[in-house]
Amino acid sequence: MQIARQVIFAVLVAGLVACSWLAPLDSTATQQADAGLKRALLSFATARALNAAISVAQGTEIAVQPGGMGVVLSPGQVLDPVNDLVEQFSNVMLAASVAFGVQKMLISMAGYWLISLLISGAALCWAWFHFHQQVLPAWLARTLVVLLMLRFAVPAVTIGSDLLFEKFLVGDYDASQQVISAAPAQVARLDAPPQPLPAGEQGLLDRIKGWWGQDLEVKARFDALQQAAEQATEHIITLIVVFLLQTVVIPLLLLSGLYGLARAVFAVSRR
Repeated sequence: MQIARQVIFAVLVAGLVACSWLAPLDSTATQQADAGLKRALLSFATARALNAAISVAQGTEIAVQPGGMGVVLSPGQVLDPVNDLVEQFSNVMLAASVAFGVQKMLISMAGYWLISLLISGAALCWAWFHFHQQVLPAWLARTLVVLLMLRFAVPAVTIGSDLLFEKFLVGDYDASQQVISAAPAQVARLDAPPQPLPAGEQGLLDRIKGWWGQDLEVKARFDALQQAAEQATEHIITLIVVFLLQTVVIPLLLLSGLYGLARAVFAVSRR
């Protein structure tokens, strides 16, 4: 049993050293970081477009004449709370884009040859202590853990978070992104001014019908804008949750898990 355990540890360390030079994870991790960056930038651009559409809608006024008395309404003001949320959403998307960009840079830095060389040297020292039946020094175990985390943590976490995104989050992202992408055009359409009365409608009955139609149209527009605001709020919050999970929560959980696993493995190796 002791010999089998030594062989298993030796094969594990040799495989880690080989992977540090061959970099089998780096290409896949970079591609997935690029994909996440494109998603974040798309959501950021959508947020800015929606913010611009809402700002235009908020400044648009509609003049109606119920009962012959002029009234000026601003249906777009119902979107004011949503506009504040959209601005915060755009900031979150910008932060998510930066996070994916940082992941790409860290993956590139982790593949630097000096880190692989240090891992190889530390692994040789570990092998000497291990096969001479000596207790592995605490400083060497910690060094190996740190070097392995520097080399493999970011690529592994990037791949792991993307796999979890594809498994659990991609459906929510696609549905919410589709709704948010269509929101600017929907807001602009609802913000269009009502059709003026035809010039030939000069009779009293025709004017009353026109005023009544305008009232109904403005009310319908308020209702539609309010419904669009509620729908946009729901999907904006969904997108914020998705990106926070992929760029903060899941990576931190995976990092802590990898660190604990590495410490546990080399603690057993020391014993």
